[in-house]
Amino acid sequence: MITKIETAQTLLDALPYIKQYRNEIFVIKYGGSAQINPELKDKFAQDIILLYLIGIKPIVVHGGGKKINEMLDKLQIESEFVDGMRVTNAQVMEVVEMVLSGNINKEITTLLNMHGGKAMGMTGKDANFLTAEPKANGKYGLVGEIVNIDSEVIKKLIEDKFIPVIAPIASANEINHPGFNINADLAASKIAAAVNAKKIIFMTDIVGVLDKDKNLLTTLTEEEIYALKADGTIHGGMIPKVDACLEAIDGGVEKAHIIDGRVEHSILLEVLTSEGIGTVIKKY
Repeated sequence: MITKIETAQTLLDALPYIKQYRNEIFVIKYGGSAQINPELKDKFAQDIILLYLIGIKPIVVHGGGKKINEMLDKLQIESEFVDGMRVTNAQVMEVVEMVLSGNINKEITTLLNMHGGKAMGMTGKDANFLTAEPKANGKYGLVGEIVNIDSEVIKKLIEDKFIPVIAPIASANEINHPGFNINADLAASKIAAAVNAKKIIFMTDIVGVLDKDKNLLTTLTEEEIYALKADGTIHGGMIPKVDACLEAIDGGVEKAHIIDGRVEHSILLEVLTSEGIGTVIKKY
């Protein structure tokens, strides 16, 4: 009986958040172990469908760097790196699109549909809703920066009760162009701002932003992040993550979250409980 009461209390604790977020758009950047481990994949799909069923409007943006690397190795396609970034030539771009759009995107879409959702997989080339230009004047080949988002395409899908699942490939808006490979974190941030999302959630393989003593920082403002970057507390691979968060916040998204996707049901724990499990980033 005590367990049943505790279960009921957990549901009641989530009620204020369900009321608060109903009809709001959440963008979830899906990556890391949660995108690779079969059990975590299933838990992720359950989380998204629960959000969907309680009235939240999720948009999933995914990467797939590990699988792209595996496929390039399998096909024995060598890569050139500049400033630590893989140069995307036409041959690499073909593999990127094959893996992201033909493999990972369809896997996520199928999983969400099997759990009772109505998911629609797409890339930025579909309806030409993401257009880009070469990053750093083409220094990295077909790596691009988004210059335009037709947000009405996504909003229409949401109005029709779809869960958009987006692979970060953009159109060049040019005939016979192979398109551009876009950083998934930055694509998620720009999409979140374009559709006036309430939240953006980055699923990673880390617990969140840590201080110098490796303690989790549960809440950070934009000003605090600049200070932590300046003193070296935020460094390395965390810098692009927090930069993507700041871009979303500067674009009007209320809060950005960095959570540990290795934890089962991490999205629900972050969004529907008072404690949360990761780092929340806000403007002030």
